[in-house]
Amino acid sequence: MTNNNQVKIDEIHALMERTLIDAYLKGKGYVLEDLKRLPEGESRRLKVEASIYASNKLAEVELRAHLMQTLHDAYGNE
Repeated sequence: MTNNNQVKIDEIHALMERTLIDAYLKGKGYVLEDLKRLPEGESRRLKVEASIYASNKLAEVELRAHLMQTLHDAYGNE
């Protein structure tokens, strides 16, 4: 993989992470900008929860991609 491809993958990963964080916060009735106006403890809690949510979802996507690649490699020539 070339360095340019890795940069693109990293950019896609960052975009997906931000989108998932935004989706989590939206589900809680917030946008990222709202967190600046919340008490520090509540803001931190929401950031941690959103980060954990995004990390779990990204891990799920990566696992599925790996599984699909494994299946393709195993059965792609049939």
